[in-house]
Amino acid sequence: MMDPEVSLLLHCAAWRGLRQSQVQVELSERYNRHTDAALQRHIEEVWNVRVSKEPWLFDGAKFRLQSFHIDLPAAHVSSCTPSPQNPDSTQGQAIAPLLTLKIGLTSYKDYLGTNWSCQAAELRRRGEGEFGSSWALLAQPLGVGGVVCTGDGQVVFIRRSQQVAEAGGKLDLPGGHPEPKVACERLGEEKIDMNLLERNPVAVVTELFLSICAEIRDEVNIPLSALGEPLMMGVALNNIGAGKPSAAFYISCSLSSDKVRELYWKGGAEANESTDIVFLSRAETLRLNGSSPMWSELCPSAKGAVLLFQTVKPEQLGSYSI
Repeated sequence: MMDPEVSLLLHCAAWRGLRQSQVQVELSERYNRHTDAALQRHIEEVWNVRVSKEPWLFDGAKFRLQSFHIDLPAAHVSSCTPSPQNPDSTQGQAIAPLLTLKIGLTSYKDYLGTNWSCQAAELRRRGEGEFGSSWALLAQPLGVGGVVCTGDGQVVFIRRSQQVAEAGGKLDLPGGHPEPKVACERLGEEKIDMNLLERNPVAVVTELFLSICAEIRDEVNIPLSALGEPLMMGVALNNIGAGKPSAAFYISCSLSSDKVRELYWKGGAEANESTDIVFLSRAETLRLNGSSPMWSELCPSAKGAVLLFQTVKPEQLGSYSI
């Protein structure tokens, strides 16, 4: 199914999803975005206008996805850089692939001033012409989203508040962003330290997988003890946001949908980010498409995660130690 709002950068259908041990990161300042003085001024202008209208916005550091690489044991190696035309070309038949995410640092301010800027299309053209990549001047913060399947086979959707910066009122899946600050704090450092993260790439992978569980806990109020091990299904691109990447995960939940609904209405730490909870059966979610009335209600990141769920069809895993 083709939808202009979303595309798949990478899917893991050949392996039914990747576990945390099958993913690694290469963190380097080389993978930060390119910039110049004029672009920086533009970013500041965009940020000041947005904050004047939405004073609750917060500029935090984010991980930036530059590209990815897959090593396959059977002497079959594929790699991909931004703007892929054929994501399926990276899929092999090896049993145990190793996915490397090439990561830099960026910020929410830079995201709004590049990916969501009125100049986004021009920045993509410039990036392609000057650096050989349409992503070169864009923030490209890596988000996370989770297809949460309850014990009675229901997939959890939430309706986004009108107070959030993007897609207000749309249906979404629980999600957010892995945080460089949190990864550093786990290493005993209060401030973000790029050199520290470069020396401890496992901490970044850990934050990537833990962050989706934390988002589910905070947005839906499901306790971590009720969540299974996350399986990474792939990465989808939000084309409304100039191709912003989001890693999609499948997470089983031991609770029933009635219990999840009850917990949701009690309110979690980020209850203000959504206004309602909606359930759709696993079978219906696998059949969801552009002709379904619900499809037009989904925000792009949710569409991408659903497409990855339909492509990968992950198996349930057991509980996850956090």
